[in-house]
Amino acid sequence: MFMISAQTLTICKDAAGVAGNIFAFGLFISPIPTFRRIMRNQCTEDFSGLPYLYALLNCLICAWYGTPFMSDDNVLVTTVNTIGAMFQLTYVILYIVYAEKSKKLNTFVLLMAIFGVFAIILSASLFLLDRPTRHLIVGFLTCASLISMFASPLFIIRLVIRTKSVEFMPFYLSLSTFAMSVSFMLYGIFNFDPFVYVPNGIGTILGSVQLLLFLYYERKDTDHTREPLIESFP
Repeated sequence: MFMISAQTLTICKDAAGVAGNIFAFGLFISPIPTFRRIMRNQCTEDFSGLPYLYALLNCLICAWYGTPFMSDDNVLVTTVNTIGAMFQLTYVILYIVYAEKSKKLNTFVLLMAIFGVFAIILSASLFLLDRPTRHLIVGFLTCASLISMFASPLFIIRLVIRTKSVEFMPFYLSLSTFAMSVSFMLYGIFNFDPFVYVPNGIGTILGSVQLLLFLYYERKDTDHTREPLIESFP
């Protein structure tokens, strides 16, 4: 029977994790055009700050799960999500700065609520639970958070099918999502961590669907004059 050595598994895991960190960077910088527009117009217009707030909470939970306090040998999960949290926090702060007064207040309150929720998760998992229990609970939170994040493009997928246009689904954003999901799915498999490979496996499937839709509808999409609505999403 063919066996893979522990050293080979470690090399493959680290390679997949590094690749995932690189591909994730493409996702983190994708909202930059949106915020350039916001800063240029000195107004958030109809853009919502909720996607960035949710992405921040997701990154915080996943970064915490990757620490040695929660799981074994998941440092690259912590690095990618720490960087992601910094990007998302920057976007939220910019949103607060340029939003109208009512949106500014609501977004700030939600930001404080996110920090409060994360503080509760951190404190409870670190001080109130033994390590196996905290690994299980925070692992399930991480898995649920990632699955809900990967499920968010279902709105765009439905929109593409309804409009028969890929105008609303930027190719490189879909490609980055797919590549990152594949990388961390492999990372989780090589590390025998279902809380990593299960949600990223779902992300891989959804990413594949987006790419297939792009290939199918791109040939039929001849109208490139409208501004992509995807700018409203991170």
